[in-house]
Amino acid sequence: MAAGPSVLTIAKTVFWSFFGVRRRVQHEEETVNIKPLHVIVAGIIGAALFVISLLVLVRFITSAAAQ
Repeated sequence: MAAGPSVLTIAKTVFWSFFGVRRRVQHEEETVNIKPLHVIVAGIIGAALFVISLLVLVRFITSAAAQ
């Protein structure tokens, strides 16, 4: 039985999808191995981390400007 894709592979796939740059060969290889549920979960986690990092950045900038 073949093992599924690693968490790092799924995270890398979702990151490059957010960024909008992927090679066609990599896309074809990854779509065979990765299940849609993996992409959905990783996408939600990635989006949440992105929003949280933006909130932290804005809070840092506004607190530094207030001093």
